[in-house]
Amino acid sequence: MLVGSVGMAVGVAVVAFFIFALIVVFLKSCLKVVQQGCVGVVKRFGEFRTIKQPGLHVLMPLADRMDKVDVREFPRTGDQQAVITKDNVSLWVSATIFCQVTDVKLALFEVNDFGLAIDQMARTALRAVFGELTLDESLSERETINAKMQDHMAEATLKWGVRLNRIEILDITPPTNVLQAMSEQKEAEQHKRAAILKSEGEQQAAINSAEGRKQANVLEAEGQKQASILAAEAQKQVLELRADGEKRAATLRGEGDAAALDAIDKVGIHPNTLAFKQLQALQAVAMSPNAKVVVPYEAAGLVGAAAVLVDAMKGAGAPVDAPVAGNGKAG
Repeated sequence: MLVGSVGMAVGVAVVAFFIFALIVVFLKSCLKVVQQGCVGVVKRFGEFRTIKQPGLHVLMPLADRMDKVDVREFPRTGDQQAVITKDNVSLWVSATIFCQVTDVKLALFEVNDFGLAIDQMARTALRAVFGELTLDESLSERETINAKMQDHMAEATLKWGVRLNRIEILDITPPTNVLQAMSEQKEAEQHKRAAILKSEGEQQAAINSAEGRKQANVLEAEGQKQASILAAEAQKQVLELRADGEKRAATLRGEGDAAALDAIDKVGIHPNTLAFKQLQALQAVAMSPNAKVVVPYEAAGLVGAAAVLVDAMKGAGAPVDAPVAGNGKAG
């Protein structure tokens, strides 16, 4: 009895477990949760039914099936691949493609694997784009390469419901011999630039030196010119002042002579005094060390004046030997 009850309990437990498992499977097949950033594509018996947005959704058991698709932008980085440029140089190139699913139905039903298809198309686009460019263009025009690759792939990916947002070239690796040649070329260009800069510096230094000498000469000439002008103006002022002084002196002498003559005319000079002054002047001329002998034009008048003077002195009782003897020497 006890054994039968235990077996019955075990059977009930097994049945309950199976019922619980069926309920879990049922709920799992009916209840689906779609995370944010994804959408759910519902297929009923393999046929597209609808698209579910993020959240909890209930499906028909055993009939509906949901595939989740990420609609966020995602990068796809391809492996390095060999490409040949327009000038027959082999390069190793890798690129990253940033794409986003815009039409979930097309992405699932128009192409078997849109990720693999985008990767293969990117490889083909890389070969086509680099085949149109030279080595220098490939190394320097990455923006152009990105734009051309996007143009090559955009139309095809739109048919798959995928939008290419941008394409970035990660790495471009030339062969070792090309890298060595580029390094030597760069070094030669650096030497060339250094020589050019040095020659331009020497040229500029020579120009600056010549300009400095020119300015110095100009300033020196201007200084000499200014000094000459100042000296001439000073000499002119000296001559003007001297002329003004001589003019004023002559004016004063003329005024003095005129005043003396006026005074003489007013006072009057005695004839004896005038005769005496004439004899003194004649004596001074005769006693000078000059070799010339001066004979007055009016000698008779002087003799008469001397005779009058002698008579006057005799009348005054003064000695007359010295003047007469001096007169005789002059005659």
